[in-house]
Amino acid sequence: MRVARTLTIPNALSALRIVLAPVLVVLAALGEETTFLTLLAISLASDALDGYLARLLHQTSELGVKLDSWGDLFTYVTMIVGLWLLWPQHFAAQKWFLLMGVGFYCLPMLASLFKFGVLPRFHTWAAKAAAVLIAPAYYILALWGDALWLRLVICFHMLVALEVLMIVFVLNRIQYNVPSFIHARNLSRRARRQLQLQRERLREKRTQRREVREEQRRDRH
Repeated sequence: MRVARTLTIPNALSALRIVLAPVLVVLAALGEETTFLTLLAISLASDALDGYLARLLHQTSELGVKLDSWGDLFTYVTMIVGLWLLWPQHFAAQKWFLLMGVGFYCLPMLASLFKFGVLPRFHTWAAKAAAVLIAPAYYILALWGDALWLRLVICFHMLVALEVLMIVFVLNRIQYNVPSFIHARNLSRRARRQLQLQRERLREKRTQRREVREEQRRDRH
């Protein structure tokens, strides 16, 4: 049963992106532009499908969230390496934008590792939108050399990274699939209220036990 829950279509799609990453790097090193772009399109399409199918088929799991996050990371790295190997002139022209994008992408990851010991796996609405937008922007740059859309998407990715960073700071413990900072703030407030209620119940129990002991002491006298 446990194996059946693991071997799901969404998990297979996420794993496919991880498997395709080294293949794409090899294709880029060999100068196979068409094959690289075709397989990259398959990888990006699987990214759009895995989360949707997981919700549709009720096959969401912690493993699926982890695979999806690692698949995203491997795919983004592959896209940058592919741009560097296949279209070095475009890479050189957009180098500083790419470096800023990578830097902002790493910020919330480092913050989450420091605070929770794991990578962030929030899959915010903004992050999903950014993942959809990066594909056409990348192909427009690779095929036609127009960098405007890629720069705009990278700027949007920076805003996404800042939101994820804020989510890391506001949460008291690691959470998965947090749609936005507002949701994270509500989760944090709810957790604080629950902690406060637990403390109040504990104080009440202590008070009751103390009153019982005092009554027992008075009864003895």
